Amino acid sequence: MLQKMKTIVFAGITAFIAVSLIKYPDQSLEASIRGLNMWWEIVFPSLLPFFITAELLIGFGFVKFIGVLCEPIMRPLFNVPGVGSFAWAMGMASGYPTGAKISARLREEKQLTQIEAERLVSFTNASSPLFIFGAVSVGFFYDVKLGVVLGASHYIGNALVGVCMRFYGRKTEKKTATPAKKKVSIIRAFREMHRTRIHDPRPFGKVVGDAVLNSIQTLVMVGGFIIFFSVFTKLLYIAGVTPIIASIFQYVLQLLTLPGDLALPLLSGLFEITLGANLISQDETANLLEKIIIVSFILGFNGFSVQAQVASILAPTDIRFAPYFFARIFHGLFAAILTALFYTPLYLNRTSFDFKGVPVSGGVKEETWKGILLYMTEIGPFITFAALLTALLIIISRTRKI
Repeated sequence: MLQKMKTIVFAGITAFIAVSLIKYPDQSLEASIRGLNMWWEIVFPSLLPFFITAELLIGFGFVKFIGVLCEPIMRPLFNVPGVGSFAWAMGMASGYPTGAKISARLREEKQLTQIEAERLVSFTNASSPLFIFGAVSVGFFYDVKLGVVLGASHYIGNALVGVCMRFYGRKTEKKTATPAKKKVSIIRAFREMHRTRIHDPRPFGKVVGDAVLNSIQTLVMVGGFIIFFSVFTKLLYIAGVTPIIASIFQYVLQLLTLPGDLALPLLSGLFEITLGANLISQDETANLLEKIIIVSFILGFNGFSVQAQVASILAPTDIRFAPYFFARIFHGLFAAILTALFYTPLYLNRTSFDFKGVPVSGGVKEETWKGILLYMTEIGPFITFAALLTALLIIISRTRKI
């Protein structure tokens, strides 16, 4: 019976999208172009270097080296091996879905158990500093100082999720033998790195080529999800579905003493973060604190668009999606609460953190983040085109050899 219901739901959603695309072709094209531009100019060029670097570092054993050294930190805090530190750091630096991509690769390399991989995925997918400071703080709210509040709430909340998830699956793990603790040393870390590289039979050129192709393949998939959810969110709004669902969120927000007018932007943000954050920043009924509390929640929740990307990355592995989904709810709640706590000391009283009591002007920093965003939109398409061309040449070269 459950499977039949799923069939009806999936078929109904697909039919709704098909009919809406035919009925509203202009609006669908506009939303599709918006999603494409975001991927073409920002997402692809900003994530590609991180993806390729991560693939190479895993292939050459450097991640194993870091894992041995970070084991005393990651195991007590998050109950994952030291290699998880690499996924955590890269996930925070480059943004989602980098953490899921690296966690899946580490699971494929048998450096993580299933439970450990599920723990790791739950707290290694975070918004990048470029998105928090550049797009949200400067691009939407025109105030770079808000990035400090949003960033601190987001990353500390993410760490709290990792601490909570350390208890996930402990009953299952008790059934398996616990590996013996080994002394941490640089010599042993180097040996593990060397052993990992030696056990990989691929030549250097093949490793680099695979890193490029795998990264581009993942980013093309990410682009497809961005475009799809951009169109899907627009169609829901045009068809009048979004306002109906937003009325439920409006009641919940009023219970939390938050403006009910933020219900529609919140719902949009649950589907697509950028659209939701932009709509929240434009709301005129709520004060600044109320706005950034909602923004922090949707940043932690990741949005269904990002969650779909993560689900697609995890699908080839045995890593289950449910722990990641529930962790996103916790992350959103933690980030929202921390934003309320950090707002006064990190934003209203910001000058108390500066040396010699000199007030800080956000002008220079704001111009810096604006410059980065502008620079990315200028060179981003060229990087994307060059990378796609490189991937095509690699595929042609390998096809000829076969």
